Amino acid sequence: MNVERENVKTVLEKAIHRLAAAGCDTPRLDAEVLLAHSLGRERTWLYLHFSDPLDENQVNNFETLLRRREQREPVAYIVGCKAFFGLDFEVNPHVLIPRPETELLVEIALDWRLEIGDSRIFNLQSPISMADIGTGSGCIAVALAKHLPDACVFAVDTSPEALLLARRNAERNEMADPITFLQGDLLEPLPEPVDLIVSNPPYVSRSELATAMPEVSRYEPRLALDGGEDGLDVIRLLLPQAREKLKPGGALLIEIGSTQGPAVVQLAQTHFPGAAVEVKKDLAGLDRLLVVKT
Repeated sequence: MNVERENVKTVLEKAIHRLAAAGCDTPRLDAEVLLAHSLGRERTWLYLHFSDPLDENQVNNFETLLRRREQREPVAYIVGCKAFFGLDFEVNPHVLIPRPETELLVEIALDWRLEIGDSRIFNLQSPISMADIGTGSGCIAVALAKHLPDACVFAVDTSPEALLLARRNAERNEMADPITFLQGDLLEPLPEPVDLIVSNPPYVSRSELATAMPEVSRYEPRLALDGGEDGLDVIRLLLPQAREKLKPGGALLIEIGSTQGPAVVQLAQTHFPGAAVEVKKDLAGLDRLLVVKT
């Protein structure tokens, strides 16, 4: 007896309904990404092949991924990668999934590099130096190294698993040579002061963590999220260390929560008297980045 096989469109439609019922914010996008991944295709392929039938193995492979997403496991962890600043990064539950809003940090870092020009390099006769504190997947360090070939980049993390992944991502994007990976707490492993310090530290408050989406609260590493009662515990530790490890004329960029602007400005002005301190907003108009220029 011949059993009629379901086609791409039918399988997708059923998956979209299931993910919507599970509470996923973007059920269509998620279903398309997972189906394309399970078939070894690009998403655009799906639209050109809606009527193509899927065999039993293909349906079963997709079903395995779909069930994981129904449990609210992030799509990036299921497919094992995430795009950031035009580059592709491997991700796993040892590291935070790169967010689009963090691209602002890279953009401001690149703007700062243009702003200072070549004068400091000529004066120092050495490459410009940068440190990414709490590098995680390495997305910030790799993006900076990719766009600033004259830079020497340090990538620091307390987690050996995160550093292992960050190294793989540097190799994946052919950026292993200009990046030095260091294990340790915040800026302590840095062997010398640097021109630029960037960080996306844990800054989520305990109350925010308690109400976070399941994708965050169940699956992403708490160590990379938990900033204490007000979300500023790690930033309070980072600022005085940065004062000691930042060269004169350097800059410090720290991603922050949308309600933390006034508090971090006050903290930064205390540790960097006389420095230019401001908060940059993201595309949604929310406070996102502390910028300190010495």
